[in-house]
This record gives sequence, C-alpha cells and structure tokens, in this order.
Amino acid sequence: MREASEIYALNNELPTSRFSNRPLYLQVRDAIAQRIVSGEWQPRTAIPNETDLAREFGVSPGTMRKALDLAEAERLLTRRQGRGTFVNDQSSEEYAARYSNIRSRDGKRMDGEVEVLSVYETTVSESEGMRLRLRARDRVHHIRRVWMENGRPYMLEDVVLSARLFPGIKTHAEASQRLAVLAQQFGVLLGRGDERITISNAEPDVASALHVASGTAVMRLDRVIYTLQGVPAEWRLAQCLTDEGRYYMAQFS
Repeated sequence: MREASEIYALNNELPTSRFSNRPLYLQVRDAIAQRIVSGEWQPRTAIPNETDLAREFGVSPGTMRKALDLAEAERLLTRRQGRGTFVNDQSSEEYAARYSNIRSRDGKRMDGEVEVLSVYETTVSESEGMRLRLRARDRVHHIRRVWMENGRPYMLEDVVLSARLFPGIKTHAEASQRLAVLAQQFGVLLGRGDERITISNAEPDVASALHVASGTAVMRLDRVIYTLQGVPAEWRLAQCLTDEGRYYMAQFS
C-alpha cells in the first residue's frame, strides 16, 4: 500500500497525477529520467545518494532503491561500489554500440565513415505512420546515408525519424550522427529496439550506392527503436553487403 506522504511529495516531480495507478517506483523512475532529460543531472556526473534522494522525494528507501535498480537496468545510471551512482553518457561508444550490431569476422564492431546522400523533412507516409505510430499529417525526417569502411561502402541506410521528437534536423552534419547522439542532444531517452532480418536482391538504386551489380544479395535490416516510454523514435531500413565475412548480431535492448 502506498504511503499518503509519498503520493503528495511526488506531486511536483512527476508528469502523472496524484491519482495515477502506476506503481510508485515507476513514477519515481520517471522523475529520475526527467532530471536526466532536462539536463539537471548531466552525463558522467554523480547523483545524490539513495538516502538523500528518498528524503528529497519523500518516499521510502525501498521505493527509491527499486526505482534506482530499474534506472540502472535501463542503462540510465551506473552504480560504482564505494564511489556512488553516476549518470550514463548515452552518446558514448559503450552505450551507443547497442544499436550498431554489424561485426567483422573477428567480432569487432563495424562503424567506419558515413556519407549522407540526402536529408529532408516531409509528411509521414502510411507505412511510416504505421511503424512510428504517427498520424496522417505528422512530419518526419528522411535520411539516406552510406556507411563505408576503408573507403568502400558496405551498408545503405534509409532512416525515418519523428520530427516531433527530433525537431529541426536539416544539415548533413546533423543527419550523419548516430541515433544515440541525436537522442541525447534532443533530450530523448532510448529503450529497446526490434529488428527483422531478411536476405533480398539489391534494387538498382541500392546497388549503385553500394557500388555493386543490380541483383546482388544484400542483408535487409528492418529496425524500429523506441524511447524509454515505448514511443517509436526511429524506423531504419538498412541494406548491407554480405561479403567479406560480415556478421550481424540482432540481440540488443
């Protein structure tokens, strides 16, 4: 049973009402996430200890501990024994890598250079609206880019981003950024991703971008990444060459 003092104490911290049916520890986690999004708690900095936070939020130590456990499981925070609890830098290589899963034969993650072919904003299409849960007149950003290693293209990406979550992306420099970097810049906390993998033949425009013959076999990666609240943030359709011992690792969260 919730403590009445806990419900009232959180009233100024949470985006939910005092009559919310959500468990209190989830409301506390939301307040923690909001402090990170707003920039009140900066990446790589320590936050107050568990006891002080429980007192500040007016909740029991057990409720605060459960909220912090969840925030750590969701990679918002990291606890370091004897040192404290720190805000994770979501744009760092360590955390951004979970959304980039193409590996070489030796298991090394492939990244390389990126060339943006086009970037523009438009009204969402029916298929995009279904994948991103957007309405007919909502706006999206379209980004087409090629990933290269040692100057040779290996993957063509067509990215669709919700303009509501990422307003104002216009330049090639912005469009070249990985999703985790953009998310931190726009105050979006990323959560899970779902990906489907199929093999298909490269259409002429895809083949041209990858410098291969039309009809060449490519690995097709259809991915949606969600925010921490479960809202679709990005739909990416990537087509990757399957030669030279590349492997794809689909498991990430």
